[in-house]
Amino acid sequence: MAAAAAAAPGPGSGPGDSPEGPEAEAPERRRKAHGMLKLYYGLSEGEAAGRPSGPDPLDPTDLNGAHFDPEVYLDKLRRECPLAQLMDSETDMVRQIRALDSDMQTLMKNDFRKMEDEMDRLATNMAVITDFSARISATLQDRHERITKLAGVHALLRKLQFLFELPSRLTKCVELGAYGQAVRYQGRARAVLQQYQHLPSFRAIQDDCQVITARLAQQLRQRFREGGSGAPEQAECVELLLALGEPAEELCEEFLAHARGRLEEELRSLEAELGPSPPAPDVLEFTDHGGSGFVGGLCQVAAAYQELFAAQGPAGAEKLAAFARELGSRYFALVERRLAQEQGGGDNSLLVRALDRFHRRLRAPGALLAAAGLAEAATEIVERVARERLGHHLQGLQAAFLGSLTDVRQALAAPRIAGKEGPGLAELLANVASSILSHIKASLASVHLFTAKEVSFSNKPYFRGEFCSQGVRESLIVGFIRSMCQTAQSFCDSPGEKGGATPPALLLLLSRLCLDYETATISYILTLTDEQFLVQDQSPVTPVSTLCAEARETARRLLTHYVKVQGLVISQMLRKSVETRDWLSTLEPRNVRAVMKRVVEDTTAIDVQVGLLYEEGVRKAQSSDSSKRTFSVYSSSRQQGRYAPSYTPSAPMDTNLLSNIQKLFSERIDVFSPVEFNKVSVLTGIIKISLKTLLECVRLRTFGRFGLQQVQVDCHFLQLYLWRFVADEELVHLLLDEVVASAALRCPDPVPMEPSVVEVICERG
Repeated sequence: MAAAAAAAPGPGSGPGDSPEGPEAEAPERRRKAHGMLKLYYGLSEGEAAGRPSGPDPLDPTDLNGAHFDPEVYLDKLRRECPLAQLMDSETDMVRQIRALDSDMQTLMKNDFRKMEDEMDRLATNMAVITDFSARISATLQDRHERITKLAGVHALLRKLQFLFELPSRLTKCVELGAYGQAVRYQGRARAVLQQYQHLPSFRAIQDDCQVITARLAQQLRQRFREGGSGAPEQAECVELLLALGEPAEELCEEFLAHARGRLEEELRSLEAELGPSPPAPDVLEFTDHGGSGFVGGLCQVAAAYQELFAAQGPAGAEKLAAFARELGSRYFALVERRLAQEQGGGDNSLLVRALDRFHRRLRAPGALLAAAGLAEAATEIVERVARERLGHHLQGLQAAFLGSLTDVRQALAAPRIAGKEGPGLAELLANVASSILSHIKASLASVHLFTAKEVSFSNKPYFRGEFCSQGVRESLIVGFIRSMCQTAQSFCDSPGEKGGATPPALLLLLSRLCLDYETATISYILTLTDEQFLVQDQSPVTPVSTLCAEARETARRLLTHYVKVQGLVISQMLRKSVETRDWLSTLEPRNVRAVMKRVVEDTTAIDVQVGLLYEEGVRKAQSSDSSKRTFSVYSSSRQQGRYAPSYTPSAPMDTNLLSNIQKLFSERIDVFSPVEFNKVSVLTGIIKISLKTLLECVRLRTFGRFGLQQVQVDCHFLQLYLWRFVADEELVHLLLDEVVASAALRCPDPVPMEPSVVEVICERG
């Protein structure tokens, strides 16, 4: 009690007399600052008191630890430190970051300064080395120059000795008949004597040598012109005369010049035949003229040149080869000009005969002048012409196919213009198929002439392999079939482009044509090609299965596009009939609308059209009352579940709920399902598109009582006739049920018409 009374403040004591005053707050601030420092440096209580205590290596709040986690560290600061301490920590951390950055820059400056010092030392060392090298070179320069001068003087003395002794050596060689050695001596000294001929001493040596060389050349010419010695001696004479610098005109150029004049005359004669004034002879006559005139003359020239100047070696052969190549290229250019005039014809018989004679004539000069490459050039011309003919035939097949399509278009348009019946689709298809096949056979027969056994170039590797496989089979036949498929697929463009102007009947015909190619025609054509052209090439070719798959895909796309186009035509009629009518104020129905009759008529016409080219197809078993079913919002079993509740406003939610539940269990209808190659599948696709369009248009309108009844009558009329066209009659029932149900849902007063009345109206309509 006494202690408590002593501790209690008296009545006169104030705030300044309390131990909680400013003197007590200073130690508290020091403790907080000390704690913040411990927290910042990660020191424990023992470390702060001077006791050694290592930090926990797994402490996530240790800034210097390997497991430091910034998020944990920040969370700890937020929990344990007030706002002022957090701000102080931020300021202190920014100051440390700046200090670290400054230290790093200082270290980098020190490192670069050290590198600069090393580079300065390296430059100093290089300068010292350069100086030593210069001193060594200067020390040895005099001695090196003296040695070089002495060696040059020695070599010069030897050359001078040879030059002074040259006339006597040449005279001795001529006397002994060592013409080769004499020519070699003259060849070694000719350049030096020519260079220093302005000096009197060298001029005298040159004059003596020229006299001796002239006498030597005269003796060699005499030996060469006499021709009494053998071929080796004649070859040696020609070689020595050339080495002595005799002009080429005296040995061979005169001979070649005379031959050139005669051959150029033949070329001018051939070129005159290609001029515009006189009528050009046929290609066979032209090649005969060129073969007997130019090619025969070239063979004579080559044989005589090789007999007389064969010892000249590669230089002489190259001169003759260049001579032959120059004139041969001019002859080949004339031949190609004449062959180009034959590209417009369709028959290859005369062209192949001309190429055969052209190729045969060039065998002899090709063997004599292998370096000139005349035979190879002739073969290349023949191969190039063959490839061009393949391209020409491919263009012809493509033009024939396009022409057949034009004839089909005109035949399809003719009945509408003249008001009379034209040929049926089956007849048009047969005409197109037979026309294309006949053109293909004619092209194969025409290009087969290039591989006939009696043709000289048929045994060449190109005509035994690549021409047959890559040329005829791939480029011509496979290329045309793919071109035909691509042309047919181009009609499948979106409406408004090329496809918009394509008659649907043409799409149907092309689809059947491609399908026939897939089933039989492609295999037949490729088998015929392989039998006529025995392929010996190992190059990969297009398999029959791949080409058939492409044709089948083209047929499928065409037939699918046909379904879309025809479905779009009927859908447009149905859409306009729904959108242009006021269904709220319409009168009580007394008959079927005319558009529904038009839909049935068009569908029947499409059924007849498709039936001309495609088989019937498979239908599901049909019920006996398919044509008597009446659409009523009450009578149908599906609709009974929907509309059994009354249409009063008290139960709208139940009606919608039942309708949505019924849709969950109803069969899903794929409107754009793949089309099969039969009539039932095609008509099913068209009817699905049409009725789906009708359903979507009905969903966008509001109907009065009589409007609903008109829809009921129209749907019953469609059901009477459309069920027989589809694969499954339930499909028509489902779609028409949806149409009537959608109209009823959008009718404020859904009172259906009696089924018997509906039947009477439809039978009367």
